Amino acid sequence: MATHDQWRWPHRAFKRVQQLYDLHSHSNFSDGILRPQDLVSRAKEQGVTTLALTDHDTTAGLSEAKKMAGELQIELIEGIELSSLWRGIGIHIVGLKVDSQHPVMQQAVQQQLESREQRARQIAVKLEKCGFHDTYAGAAQFAGDGIIGRPHFARHLVAAGHVKNEAEAFKSYLGAGKVGDVKQLWPDIATAVGWIRASGGVAVLAHPDKYNMTRTKLRALLDLFVESGGQAIEVVSGKQQSQVTRDMAVLAERYGLWASCGSDFHVPNQPWQELGSFTPLPEKCDPVWCHW
Repeated sequence: MATHDQWRWPHRAFKRVQQLYDLHSHSNFSDGILRPQDLVSRAKEQGVTTLALTDHDTTAGLSEAKKMAGELQIELIEGIELSSLWRGIGIHIVGLKVDSQHPVMQQAVQQQLESREQRARQIAVKLEKCGFHDTYAGAAQFAGDGIIGRPHFARHLVAAGHVKNEAEAFKSYLGAGKVGDVKQLWPDIATAVGWIRASGGVAVLAHPDKYNMTRTKLRALLDLFVESGGQAIEVVSGKQQSQVTRDMAVLAERYGLWASCGSDFHVPNQPWQELGSFTPLPEKCDPVWCHW
């Protein structure tokens, strides 16, 4: 398992400690399947020492996660992953070290939850036109206490026998550009970044390589992100090719952004997104945790 060695500088003395930061994970309060307490327990088993719970557009799982983190002596970072829209593309902005009780963040979460509810209703209508019935109720059963997202619709389509697996559900109906890809309800990047900064958090551009953009478009996105007050970029997102990591590190340096890393964990036993199982940040990076 990869570890992240950093020189800590306590006020009393120099001390070398071994740290493993995973700053992007999801519980069943969004589209993960583990309860927050189980997510924290799994992170502990995986050797993670600092975990950020960054559920999509909600902070509802943080209280449970913090309680378990205290029991297991693992540092829990309050986080969120906000959905935003840029040039018709859904862009995710992770907020780290946010104050979930700040009025601005609470208002932001309420707005995003309302948008997600409206979005879920629209997805259900679109799937109905494809001949799939009662998809909203089916997705709601899989969401449980969490907010309904496309993965919940995918799980329902599988359970109902409409598709063989979730990958097929996304490929045919829910993925980018498909009938169930509804994203026009999200705020712009500047708004999402503003919410994070106003609530005391660090705004991080999530998994930039996964948007499948041309280099020109990605640089335009980064120009706007920095202009909007963005502070960091995920140089490492789950298990990825070393060339991608080097490329993201170059962009971080070029734009003066701090570097973050995380598994983007959703479901156990997916090695490409397992908690703590990713390569360390390149030495040239300026880690985001050195700035809080």
